[in-house]
Amino acid sequence: MHRGQITKVVFGSGTRSRVADEADALGCRRVLILSTPGQVDQAAEIRELLGAAAVGTFAGAAPHTPVEVTEKALAHAGSLGADSVLAIGGGSTIGLGKAIAVRTGLPQMALPTTYAGSEMTPILGETEGRRKTTRRLAEVLVKTVVYDVDLTLTFPPAISVVSGLNAMAHAVEALYAQDRDPVAFLMAGEALDALTRSLPVIAQRPDDGEARSDALYGAWLAGTCLGTVGMALHHKVCHVLGGTFGLPHAETHAVVLPHVVAYNSPAAPQAMSRLAQALPGKDAANGLFDFAGRLGAPRALRDLGMPESGIEQAAELVVRDGYWNPRPVDRTAVHAFLARAWAGETP
Repeated sequence: MHRGQITKVVFGSGTRSRVADEADALGCRRVLILSTPGQVDQAAEIRELLGAAAVGTFAGAAPHTPVEVTEKALAHAGSLGADSVLAIGGGSTIGLGKAIAVRTGLPQMALPTTYAGSEMTPILGETEGRRKTTRRLAEVLVKTVVYDVDLTLTFPPAISVVSGLNAMAHAVEALYAQDRDPVAFLMAGEALDALTRSLPVIAQRPDDGEARSDALYGAWLAGTCLGTVGMALHHKVCHVLGGTFGLPHAETHAVVLPHVVAYNSPAAPQAMSRLAQALPGKDAANGLFDFAGRLGAPRALRDLGMPESGIEQAAELVVRDGYWNPRPVDRTAVHAFLARAWAGETP
């Protein structure tokens, strides 16, 4: 069984010039533009492109979609009489769009500028206090996604590579997902090929249009996988670390992935052989670890600000809720690989 997507995708170079037409096609007349404080200039450009259809901008999106930020954005949308939202940015901004959509039913559009893939999923992760919860809801699916490769040309190389590794994590877990299917497996493999091909080029030549196009294509496929099949241990660990210690999302994925792959490899031979095809090395986990190193990505949780004393608490939280994984998970095993990830040791 394969669950298809109902999101309209526009992909290319300069495609942001079509946002007014896409808003019109959805019947949106009063669009609220969402961004982070760092992307106000891009938001201003989109507002200009939307013209009379733009009703305002909310530039307060924050990582892990804090509920208090969502409440401010809702009040702003209400005061402007917005009939839709358009998120420009990565997971933080797109997450805010979803949080508004689930509370109001407003249609949403997205202009992704990172490789996070959130725009292709029915997944909403929100943080209240220091606890991050994730839900899968059909009503948070974005109606139209406009991928404009040109918007990623100024995405700094160091952040691009960790964002790309975050996308790779979606594809890797799709390869061994509980509800994986042949279509998702093919898409995940293709995503991994595109990302492993393009990220080293971007690290050296960030303005290489062909590599940027390849990476965005890979990110779109990886995000689609994330939206189509369930994820496993890796995503659970990253949600715990992000929500509990406020660690940066993409960097956490980059550090944790090789360690979870090493743990799951005995239980997922088909997935490991497909991963090894994209990243030749002595094994899939070390292939990933070395690849992250070649890209200059962080490889230790301590470098992201996680205290060593947090390993115990994280291991406890990871095993607390039942979460499917190809290999049974126990606290000792999680503690062991988190300790290696914290220190930056090989998987």
